[in-house]
Amino acid sequence: MATRRLGKYLTLATAALLLLATAPGAVAATAEPPGGPAVAADAPAARTWQPPLSTRGRYIVDAAGNRFRLKSANWDGAQGSWTGSGSTADPANHHAGQNSYGVPLGLDRVPLAQLLGDFHRLGINSIRLPFSNEMIHATAPVPDAAVTANPQLRGRTPLQVYDAVVAALTGDGFAVILNNHTNTSRWCCGIDGNERWNSAQSTQQWADDWVFMARRYAGDPGVVGADLYNEVRRDVLDDPNWGQGDAHDWYAAAQLAADRILTEADPDLLIVIEGINWTGLPVDGLPHGRPTLTPVRTLSHTLVAAHKLVYSAHFYGYTGPSHSGATGIGETHDARYQDLTRDQLFQTLDDQALFVEQGNQHFTAPVWVSEFGIGAGETGTAARTWFGNITDYFADRDADFAYWPLVGWEGHDDWSLLRYDTAGNRYGILDGSDWRAPAWDRLMSAATRTGPVATVAGWHMLTTDHGDQVESLRVRAGGDWDPGASKAACPDGERLIGLGHTGGRGLCTDVTAGDLRAAGGGQTVVTDERNVPSGGDWASGYTKLQCPQGSYLIGYSRRGGRTSAALCVPARAALGGTGRTVWFDRSDNRPAGASGGDFAYGDYKGQCADGEYAAGIAFTTRLGANPGPAALLCRALS
Repeated sequence: MATRRLGKYLTLATAALLLLATAPGAVAATAEPPGGPAVAADAPAARTWQPPLSTRGRYIVDAAGNRFRLKSANWDGAQGSWTGSGSTADPANHHAGQNSYGVPLGLDRVPLAQLLGDFHRLGINSIRLPFSNEMIHATAPVPDAAVTANPQLRGRTPLQVYDAVVAALTGDGFAVILNNHTNTSRWCCGIDGNERWNSAQSTQQWADDWVFMARRYAGDPGVVGADLYNEVRRDVLDDPNWGQGDAHDWYAAAQLAADRILTEADPDLLIVIEGINWTGLPVDGLPHGRPTLTPVRTLSHTLVAAHKLVYSAHFYGYTGPSHSGATGIGETHDARYQDLTRDQLFQTLDDQALFVEQGNQHFTAPVWVSEFGIGAGETGTAARTWFGNITDYFADRDADFAYWPLVGWEGHDDWSLLRYDTAGNRYGILDGSDWRAPAWDRLMSAATRTGPVATVAGWHMLTTDHGDQVESLRVRAGGDWDPGASKAACPDGERLIGLGHTGGRGLCTDVTAGDLRAAGGGQTVVTDERNVPSGGDWASGYTKLQCPQGSYLIGYSRRGGRTSAALCVPARAALGGTGRTVWFDRSDNRPAGASGGDFAYGDYKGQCADGEYAAGIAFTTRLGANPGPAALLCRALS
């Protein structure tokens, strides 16, 4: 979300003062199912796609394998609108003078059925629906003024109103992506107590709330995704990070919440993980910038459901690769996106986010630009040119996107696609002279890939940097297979094909053979050389952890830097016995043009060929030698 017209990031002193303003407290959520009847349009639109959604390479697909492009908009309000000063009851103290009362904007002015009809007229097929953790726990009903045009919602809590909105949207054919936008109901996204998922709560509580929300809508197939947190950024003192293993590690927190959602609540949801929006202090000469998705190149997520991951990023013209968007206090001399030429902008979008869609990499996933936008009253040439350029980019790239925001009040928020006055009259991009309309129309009507998307091989990274990464549900069901060690296991259906020498990284795939594993839950934990046949010393002088005949590697463990165990499972069909030793203790040893990318950045690594499986790991405990994996036994699949 953009704060627009105000600096997003302030000097240290100003930011500290803002932190003194806090949102109202919350009480415990109850686990009742969504209440009340669904409120849908008079003539619900037929759903033209089959839930649930999943991914195939860079594309999102429906249950029939057909491409489903997220052509979305953000219907905000439920995440809160209070700016952090003055009375929360005074609209003047809410973003753009709009007091949302913690529910989606517009319900005071327009019946739900009319809103949904206007959404369809825009051409969108999906809604990013923000909420706050405070909203989940609020027990007081919203005031009648918040739902004047929808009296059937009177007396409901914000969460119950949210329930009704979800039901109306999905009942009318829209896909809904739940978005945890804020901790509190204070307007985002500067120094406001919502900088990180755990700024105003523990990571445990945050993940618990996600499980609660995912379970709440698990029975509604139109709820297709969980967008874990919005614009993770620096607070006054500390930066978020990607993979350091501390309390500010967004990579680890997202992994935790994603796997909990998929295992404890709803295995059908897409998991949307946004990059880091801001680190450093916005002061010329000091390190600062927007990492967005750049850390994914070297450290990507692998989930228990390998084809449910979507990455996301936000782009606004007034921000930039190293520009916070501030004007005045906190402003630096870095270029804004709207200052870039068309070619520079396109290259920057590729470098910061859309590179993730490159095929056959450990990070390959769809990228959803889940926020971009501009005001209908914008007169600046650079800003208007930027909007035309970025919508052209989305159209030409066939990108997934979500405009911010969808609904606003006439005379208050001219960024919204649709604005309504107190009488319910509509203004905006559907009505006449809005300068944004030609760019929007081109974006919505440009050629797009439709129909079946072929299945592609999966490539996924494993890491034991700071603990376990066991992404196989079948292995998890068997309990702790190497107590006290850091363990990693490939998602079900994939095999281990590569390892790093010192860093504990691995590479999984289903290339060539698909799911090799036999039915049943059998597995073997190998900690010694009992499976190495006489005369079969494939790594002389090294300890060899070799799978039993007919089995292959899906996981590994380590204690400190030392290799601890190999995890093997039986194959469903006969495997080839011819093998070769792939050494990687002194240099990289991967096939020429190998897929998967650099899955162990900065480390020596070895990888079997696409037509091979890994049958063993060799390492040494010699004094002065690194005890990490030094060689793989690679054998032909057949």
